[in-house]
Amino acid sequence: MSKEKWLEGLVIKAQSGFFTVQTTRGPIVSTVRKRLLQEKLNTDPVALGDRVKLSVVEEYEEGQVKLRGVIEEVAPRERAFTRQAPPAEGRRAERLPDREEVIIANPDQVVFVFACAEPEPRFKMLDRFLVIAEKSHIPPLICANKIDLVGRRKARDLFGLYEAIGYPVIYTSAVTGQGIDELREALTGKISALTGPSGVGKSSLLNAIQPGLGLAVKKVSEATHKGRHTTVASEMFPLNGGGYVADTPGIRAVALFNVEPAELDGYFPDIAPFVPLCRFNDCRHIDEPGCAVLKAVEEGDIWIERYESYLRLRDEAENVFYRC
Repeated sequence: MSKEKWLEGLVIKAQSGFFTVQTTRGPIVSTVRKRLLQEKLNTDPVALGDRVKLSVVEEYEEGQVKLRGVIEEVAPRERAFTRQAPPAEGRRAERLPDREEVIIANPDQVVFVFACAEPEPRFKMLDRFLVIAEKSHIPPLICANKIDLVGRRKARDLFGLYEAIGYPVIYTSAVTGQGIDELREALTGKISALTGPSGVGKSSLLNAIQPGLGLAVKKVSEATHKGRHTTVASEMFPLNGGGYVADTPGIRAVALFNVEPAELDGYFPDIAPFVPLCRFNDCRHIDEPGCAVLKAVEEGDIWIERYESYLRLRDEAENVFYRC
């Protein structure tokens, strides 16, 4: 015998077309109604972090109740951390600018973890992540880890510019415990996505915040890293104080999705204030006369490395935009 019910919940795991939804009845593994798959062809119809409504069938086997769900509705996303979808495995096709891959839906924040040393911080990558967060209206948090290797003063020399721009930065060390309480407080009660290069110490940080948490995240990440020939899962993990933390598999290879070249300067808070001062409304800030951005770079009001990040992303956006 079976009995159908309706429940609402949060998608906490996505794996090969199956989605684990946290509900008042506990986690329920669910599939997606075919209608939803057909309605949203240019994005993922269901993703980690989505709030969904599902029909649930109670199946009774040998006196035990087993729940089986089908996702029928997905609530509108407030925001989403996304990338341009890569081509299918084994195909030479270029990335499609009109296909979005949702890394996580509805996060309260995205935490970008970078090491002060071992490995050296990759600021071009950080700038790329920040542009995605700005475009998606997701509050970013920068975590400068391994400060025990360089000292707090050197760490601030490295990441202080981002504080000056207005981005929050937490300086941490899983070895000494510095900043761990501050990071734990920043994560508690929120849905947070973590990303960053390999070797920056994410797992160690998470273990310091909550014993066993980093190990659980690392297990999923390692499976994803192998992933081209294995089952890949994305998962959010509950925090003891409330909220969830999600690792972001594959985010190291990230291309901007649906960014027009002309709008890119607006996603750099340190560049945007100078844009209205340019002589031409369509200024690209490359070699145009009367460009206030170029003048600000020359006078040191815009950090040259940030300007170089802008140029790099502008070139990428133009290649995609004009190819279409």
